[in-house]
Amino acid sequence: MKLTRYTDYALRVLIYLSLNPERQCSIAEIAAGYGSSENHLMKVVQQLAREGFVLSTRGRGGGIRLGMPAEKIRVGAVVRATEPDMDLAECGTCVIRGYCGLTSVFSRACAAFLGVLDGVTLADVVQSGDALMAQLRLGLKPAKGGRSAGKRAMPAGRGSKAGAAA
Repeated sequence: MKLTRYTDYALRVLIYLSLNPERQCSIAEIAAGYGSSENHLMKVVQQLAREGFVLSTRGRGGGIRLGMPAEKIRVGAVVRATEPDMDLAECGTCVIRGYCGLTSVFSRACAAFLGVLDGVTLADVVQSGDALMAQLRLGLKPAKGGRSAGKRAMPAGRGSKAGAAA
């Protein structure tokens, strides 16, 4: 199973924001660090805001930040919100649909995959704190809990599908 680039970007935006908890971040700064277009990230951030994962403030001094503590954001919830199709196979038009046992196997496999992701929070994936920020080349100032505030951020994206989100 591969996650779309959209989900990959959503998770990376959330990681970036969790590494910058002390301030509002701009889409432009994230896009610059990501090597992505602002328009593409704007769509991702709009959905993250609709889902409550981020708070968005318009105007001067505005920006985005996490909508809840990183410890409350489950990776599985983000994947469910951003993946349009979690089906592992195109069973809908198959001539043996209803007679084949693969449909239930694929359904259980997908449930297991999401179950693992439900057991992981955003805070879990940023535990490496300073090392992660150094890899992202963020200007670091240690903050409480080993996390730091920074300025810019992300490695360039991949193709239209991403093998692993973050």
